[in-house]
Amino acid sequence: MTKQSLAKPFIKWAGGKQKVLSQLEQYLPNELKEGKCHTYIEPFVGGGAMLFYVLQRYSIDRAIISDTNSDLITTFLAVKQNVDELISRLKELQEHYYSLEEAEKSIFYYQMRAKFNQKKDASIELAAQFIFLNKTCFNGLYRVNKNGEFNVPIGRYTKPVICDEENLRLCSVVLRNVEIYNQSYEKNSEWFASDVFCFFDPPYRPLNASKSFTKYQAYGFSEDDQIALAAFYSEMNRQGSKLMLCNSDPTSMHPEDDFFDKNYQGCNIHRIQANRSINSNPSRRGKVSELVITNY
Repeated sequence: MTKQSLAKPFIKWAGGKQKVLSQLEQYLPNELKEGKCHTYIEPFVGGGAMLFYVLQRYSIDRAIISDTNSDLITTFLAVKQNVDELISRLKELQEHYYSLEEAEKSIFYYQMRAKFNQKKDASIELAAQFIFLNKTCFNGLYRVNKNGEFNVPIGRYTKPVICDEENLRLCSVVLRNVEIYNQSYEKNSEWFASDVFCFFDPPYRPLNASKSFTKYQAYGFSEDDQIALAAFYSEMNRQGSKLMLCNSDPTSMHPEDDFFDKNYQGCNIHRIQANRSINSNPSRRGKVSELVITNY
C-alpha cells in the first residue's frame, strides 16, 4: 500500500470541495498565503475538504469548525478524540459487510439505518454507523425526512471501503487542535477579527424547485436563510475578516436571476466549474458552474 501523506475528507458529502480545491486555491487570500491569517473558521464544515487543505498547507494558530448536523459533528469528534476505537469498530463492520451475500447486505444496511435513527448508542458507535451508512448508501448522499431520520437507500457497491484506517489516522492528527462545535454559523461571530480567514460552504441555493440538496436537516435551508447568511457575511466583512463563500450559480440556468449580485454587492464574484456526481438523476450530474464570492 502506498503511504498517503495528506489527510483528505473521511466521508463523501454533497457539494464537497475536494475536486475543486485546485480552482479555489487561486482565490484564497494573499494574507493566508503570507501567514497573516492566524485563525481559520469554517461554519458549514460538511466533509471538511477545505479544512484539511488549509491546515496542511498554511500556518494557522487556531482553527474553528462547526455544523448544525449533530451526527456529522459527533463523527468529527470521534475521529479527533477516539480514532483507535472508531477504526476498530469500522473494521468489524467492514469485515462483516464483506462476508454477506447481496440480499444479506441489504438487510444489514437497513438494520443499521434503523439503529442509527434511534440515536440510542454511544458516540463512538453512532460515528461508526454514520461512516458505514455514508460509505454504503446510494451515492454517498446524506438526506433526512421531516422527522429528521436518515432515509437514503442502499447503494450498489460490492466492496466499498468502510474503514480507511490510514486516512482516519491522518485526519485525527490534523483535527488534534481544531475546535469543533455543533452550532449554527452565526454563533461563531465572536471569533471574527482582522486576522481571520473564513470559508463558508452552505447548503446551496437550488437552481430550480425540484433540485435541492438542502435537506441535511429536517428544517432545510431556505431562501430566507440564504438572505440571512448574506447579511451575516456583510457584518463579518466589517470586522475586517477575509471571507470566501461558495454557492450555486443561478445564471447558468436563469441569466436574469441576480440573487447573489443583489445580496453580495461590493464583493468579488468568481466562477468555477465543478463536476457534481451526487444526484439521484444521472442526467443532472456533470459539469456545473458555481460561484466563489470573496470580499478581497
